[in-house]
Amino acid sequence: MLPHFSYVRPETVKDTIRHLNAKGAAVHAGGTDLLGCLREGIMDVDKVVSISALADLYEIRQTKGGGLSIGALATITRVAESPLVREKYPGLARGAAEVASPQLRNQGTLGGNLCQKPRCWYYRGEFACLRKGGNMCYAFDGENQFHAIFGHDNICAITHPSDTAPPLAALGAKVRTSGPEGTRSIEVEKLHVLPKQDVQAETVLKPGELVTRIELPPPGENLYSAYRKVRARRSWDFALAGLALAFEKDGDRVKNARVFLSGAAPVPWRSRAVEQAINGRRLDDATIAEAAEAVVREADPLSENAYKLNLFKGVVEEQLHAAAMAA
Repeated sequence: MLPHFSYVRPETVKDTIRHLNAKGAAVHAGGTDLLGCLREGIMDVDKVVSISALADLYEIRQTKGGGLSIGALATITRVAESPLVREKYPGLARGAAEVASPQLRNQGTLGGNLCQKPRCWYYRGEFACLRKGGNMCYAFDGENQFHAIFGHDNICAITHPSDTAPPLAALGAKVRTSGPEGTRSIEVEKLHVLPKQDVQAETVLKPGELVTRIELPPPGENLYSAYRKVRARRSWDFALAGLALAFEKDGDRVKNARVFLSGAAPVPWRSRAVEQAINGRRLDDATIAEAAEAVVREADPLSENAYKLNLFKGVVEEQLHAAAMAA
C-alpha cells in the first residue's frame, strides 16, 4: 500500500528545487523505481515532486563541440532508438536497449536509471539491513548469488542496477545538476558512492539536488564502444555480469581504454586491470586472454556467487574478440 503524500508539479527548475529542498521530498520522473520504493516502505516520503512539466529535460541534442546532451527525462527507449546515440555512442544505445522490459523502457528515464535504488532483496524486503539503518548486511551470510564480487568491503554487498551508468562512465559522460547551491557538473564515474564512503547513500547528490542533463563528449572518428549484459532471463532481469567498453583505435592498437563492469559492485566498477592489459596493445589472442584473467584478479566473491568469475572472464573475452573483428 502506498503511504500518504502530497503531490506537486512545478513548471520551472527553480520551483522544483524549492520543493525538493523540503524535508521528506522525493523527485518523480518516470516513477518506475519511486513507486516500488514507496510500496516497499524503503523511503519516508511526505511530498512527491513531479518534474514532468520541465519540457527542456526531454530533449536530446547535439552540442556545439560535437558531443551530445541528453535531458534527464528522455525515456530509455528514446535513448536506445535515437539515431544520434546509435551512430555516435553505440555502447550507450546497447546499454539502454538492455534495460528491463519494453514497458519499463518506455516509461523509465535516463536520469532515473542512473539514480535508482538498489534491487537487493534484503534491502527491498522486511529486513533492517545496514543500508536502511540496521546493524548488518544480511547478504554475507544469506542468499547472495546475485550480489557483489567487488567493492563491498564486507560492509554492503548490493550491486548497482543500472545498465546505462557503465557505458556512460566508459564514455566519459557527465551529469549536470541543479540544486539549492546552484549548478554543477559531475562525472558519471564519480556519481555513485561505495559502502565504505556512505552505506546509506547511492549517489553524491545533495538534498534538493536534481539531475537535469547527461552530457557526452565528442566521440572522435576512431571511438569504439560496446556493452554486453549477461542475465538469467532475456527480458526484465538485472545484470549477473556486464561489460561496458570504450577505446580509441590507434591503427591496430588500443588507446585510452575505459572499462566498467555491471552486476559486479555497489557502483559501476572500473576495471583498471583490463584497461592496463589492453592499452597500447593489439587485441590478439594473447592480449585478450591476459585481459580475461585480469578482470577477476582482485575479486572477492561471496559464498554463492563465485560463478560470476567465469561470467566476467567470458564476457571480457567475447567483447574483446568482437572489438578486434570490428577494428
